[in-house]
Amino acid sequence: MTAYLILHGWQNHRPQGHWQHWLAGRLRGLGHEVAYPQLPDPDDPELDVWLGELRRQLDGLGGERVVLAHSASALLWLHAVDRGVVGDGDADRVLLVSPPSASVVVRHPEIAEFAPPAARPALPGVTRLVAGDDDPYCPEGAREVFGDPLGIPTEIVPGAGHLDLDAGYGSWPAVLEWCLDGTVPLTARPE
Repeated sequence: MTAYLILHGWQNHRPQGHWQHWLAGRLRGLGHEVAYPQLPDPDDPELDVWLGELRRQLDGLGGERVVLAHSASALLWLHAVDRGVVGDGDADRVLLVSPPSASVVVRHPEIAEFAPPAARPALPGVTRLVAGDDDPYCPEGAREVFGDPLGIPTEIVPGAGHLDLDAGYGSWPAVLEWCLDGTVPLTARPE
């Protein structure tokens, strides 16, 4: 059985309309184990607290483990790898969705400590990156900032913004398909 850990980003209170909430419901409906925790203090998060919660959530999962991390949680994952909080065997597949760049993160004191680590750690499991070509939280481009430097296969979705509710990502069938088959492309949601 596959177990999924879905991690939200900064200021995300897991609204029902968000693709992550939609995805958790679909995966549970298919009989999968799904952890979709509300991370502590999403408006003013502490990196060390979120790292501890990430470790706790991973320890509670069995079977094949798939992690989906959006926005600040994508940076959380990079910090977890960099600090040795996660390593080989902690995730079979990882999808990093719309990680924000350091140039944006450092302008917000609430999340400045989440700025991407300077090191380029070897990522456990099979990692993929997906982002919009017009993400306001990564104006330099996700492929340029994260994909190429970290050697992560990257898919850029035209006009997808931050892949959030504001960009129209309530349901997102392609991410469900990726969860079920990690080889499928991550495309824009149908209009």
